[in-house]
Amino acid sequence: MTGSEHVTADVFAALASPVRRELTALLLSGPRSVNDLASHFEMSRPSVSEHLRVLRDAGLVSEERSGRRRLYRLEAEPLMEVSRWLSPYERFWRDRLAGLRELLNEDGDDHEH
Repeated sequence: MTGSEHVTADVFAALASPVRRELTALLLSGPRSVNDLASHFEMSRPSVSEHLRVLRDAGLVSEERSGRRRLYRLEAEPLMEVSRWLSPYERFWRDRLAGLRELLNEDGDDHEH
């Protein structure tokens, strides 16, 4: 497995959890504290911290300490790598949908005559 494939696999594994996907969505608006993030879930703060650790280990978030507070920030690079990895598949599905559209248009023309 190449370096970027390893990073992509780590990102997919980290994002497999709905809780971690929700955490990344919450961080889209900017850095947040653990307590702020934990207030969105019905789980203990240590459990939220564990999910944040998984995201941090995958490079999806960074942690900054400010006194006793820890702020988490979303990091874009791993998501950009996933986007680059998905790009050929997006083109594949666009081509498939274009073919389906053409087929449906041809079928619709047959019914008009």
